[in-house]
Amino acid sequence: MKTSTKLLNKIALLTMFCSLTFVVNSCKHEEHKTGYEAVHNEKPDYFLLRPEVEKAYGYSHAVKIGNDIKVSGAVSMDNNGNPTAVDDFEQQMKNCYSDLDKILKHFGCTFDDVVVENIFTTNMPLFLEYAAYRNSIYTKHFPTGSWLGVKELALPEFMIEIELEVHKTD
Repeated sequence: MKTSTKLLNKIALLTMFCSLTFVVNSCKHEEHKTGYEAVHNEKPDYFLLRPEVEKAYGYSHAVKIGNDIKVSGAVSMDNNGNPTAVDDFEQQMKNCYSDLDKILKHFGCTFDDVVVENIFTTNMPLFLEYAAYRNSIYTKHFPTGSWLGVKELALPEFMIEIELEVHKTD
């Protein structure tokens, strides 16, 4: 009885080891198949929309690696970093999308290439009132994302900030 139990334990252990080996090899195969290695080795392409402002605050507005682009949150500001459309939520929202459009065009993209859109606002009821404006931005499909009510943004005059993730198709 003990011998058969030991044999069963060895078989079970061998089966688990083989299964684990198969899973690990499958993951490695998927990694190669999806092009992870090629993207991982590409040099990032940084873009500054307002170089002086972005250098002063210590960020890049966008970075492209492979076919993926991460876009920092856009707010309603002028080229000197001063808030614009103060107390005008709708115009601030439009200004954000205008800046995001400039960034997308720099990389040869449109809002059709956006896969994630996260919106941060200090006034969720006001955002919901103007959210339909997004229908004029996303005419083919909406990206995934989140709408988050926050206590404050970088400057007290900012009421909305929009960040994007983009996948550029070849």
